[in-house]
Amino acid sequence: MSRKKLQAARKRKGLTQRAIAQILGISYHTYRSLEYAKYDGRVKTWDKLEDLLGVNQRELREKQEVKNDQT
Repeated sequence: MSRKKLQAARKRKGLTQRAIAQILGISYHTYRSLEYAKYDGRVKTWDKLEDLLGVNQRELREKQEVKNDQT
């Protein structure tokens, strides 16, 4: 699982995972866990992400299956 819309929004802003974590005041590991849908995070964090990235947090929170196309 991952949050592709969160990742895409971050990249559109030209920010790295480390930069976003620093802006949010959370660890890199915590942010990475949010982006890879291993952690749901706090409402306060999602509010900040919504403001920072300009995307509704409902969209940012969506989880998508990651397909592994290895043959």
